[in-house]
Amino acid sequence: MTSDDKPHDQLLANPANWSPETRLVHGGTLRSQYGETSEALFLTQGFVYNSAEQAEARFKNEDPGFQYSRFANPTVSMFEERMRLLEGAEDCRATATGMAAVTAAILSYLRAGDHIVSARALFGSCRYIVEDLCPRFGIQSTLVDGHDLAAWKAAMRTNTRAFFFETPSNPTLELVDIAAVSKIAHETGALVMVDNVFATPMLQRPLQHGADVVIYSATKHVDGQGRCLGGAVLASKHFVKDYLHDYLRQTGPALSPFNAWVMLKGLETLPIRVKAQCETAAKLAGHLAGLKGIRKVIYCGRPDHPQYELAQRQMTGGGQIITFEVEGGKTAAFQFLNALRIIKISNNLGDTKSLVTHPTTTTHQRLKPEARAELGITDGMIRLSVGLESADDLAADLDAGLRAAR
Repeated sequence: MTSDDKPHDQLLANPANWSPETRLVHGGTLRSQYGETSEALFLTQGFVYNSAEQAEARFKNEDPGFQYSRFANPTVSMFEERMRLLEGAEDCRATATGMAAVTAAILSYLRAGDHIVSARALFGSCRYIVEDLCPRFGIQSTLVDGHDLAAWKAAMRTNTRAFFFETPSNPTLELVDIAAVSKIAHETGALVMVDNVFATPMLQRPLQHGADVVIYSATKHVDGQGRCLGGAVLASKHFVKDYLHDYLRQTGPALSPFNAWVMLKGLETLPIRVKAQCETAAKLAGHLAGLKGIRKVIYCGRPDHPQYELAQRQMTGGGQIITFEVEGGKTAAFQFLNALRIIKISNNLGDTKSLVTHPTTTTHQRLKPEARAELGITDGMIRLSVGLESADDLAADLDAGLRAAR
């Protein structure tokens, strides 16, 4: 090795200097004594100690190592470290599901008497946490129009400790200005928690725009092939240590080692999947916009998106979700869905398979009609998650669905 090679070698020795694609293949890998190529799958409930003294030290956090897979596990730790490196966060904790991650982030931090402000455009289960569950524990909540900065500011109280929103939102793809809302929250010391599922870490990094906590349903794009459930919370070491760690340890929403291993495999291909899905989604959004019988097409990458400028500013791509509205309401929407042959009806998203759902009767069915109307969720609205199939085949399938709807 020459002297010229040494700085380069030192640079590559630090995973923080790797490109995202490299981090997602090699980041966080812990090899056993056997030197396996693929990450090892540690299917174990507990761990043994060399002595009683070591067990005592381990439980007092004086000796590094694992104690019990509900607390931590080597395979799960690899997944957490890889997600941390990708997001650029100080720390990460994995959970059994995306909703476990949302619940843990919010309830580990807030106490009775606190106040949380949330965008009203949320996935149905997230809205339940904010609107129904938090008040049961004495946590006050206020829902606001997410893209109205004045509404965020007006909702602030002396006891407001957290802002929560998803951007883009499910299913109307409404955006929230992360930097501007974070500035409002930080003026009074509130934390900003962002559900970043739709954008994925490949298209948007909320921490770079001022957010404090980022939440994922790893069930979606991270796995990407409809196999396993999982979630992740990324934040500062302070947030994880002082709030999240004990909550997860004592309440037990642990990610299984097997699911963590599957997620690790999914992360390896995340960049190429998201890139291909975005390219196809952009083509299909344009195709749908030109069809008779389509009342509206919403796609973050289209100039006619009402917040296109913001999308260009805080996202690096349009995403792989398209929301559109067919003429004829629920009847036409159901006829459209039932005529599809390649695209499958499912309430999941982020899969290699293209999936569609009717939000009014699935993901947002628990909302009252007036709440759906307020969010712009109509009976003719359909959410499409674009997969890895041929764009031509998907366009032909959409055409067939629209003919049936008419």
